[in-house]
Amino acid sequence: MTGQVRIADEVISTIASSAVLETEGVAGMAYAGRKRPGKGVSLKIEDGKVKITVAVMVAGGVKIQDVAANVQQKVKDAVETMTGFVAEEVNVHISGMVA
Repeated sequence: MTGQVRIADEVISTIASSAVLETEGVAGMAYAGRKRPGKGVSLKIEDGKVKITVAVMVAGGVKIQDVAANVQQKVKDAVETMTGFVAEEVNVHISGMVA
């Protein structure tokens, strides 16, 4: 069959934020304004490859490096599985900590 399938950036952002929120030690996404899926995520897509940056709030008492590594892996797996894009980079910005 011929034709094109296009996936909106907002869909990829929602997939990434859902993966972040499923990660143990994450208290939430960090973003200004109303809480909406996909916020706190920025993307750059070129040639079937995506670079993703997520802004994350972590729970108090966690080992931040471990949480960040788990976020990277979960986001990579979710985006690649659901979209077929290659997650070339997953950058994690720890924006704060919730006690």
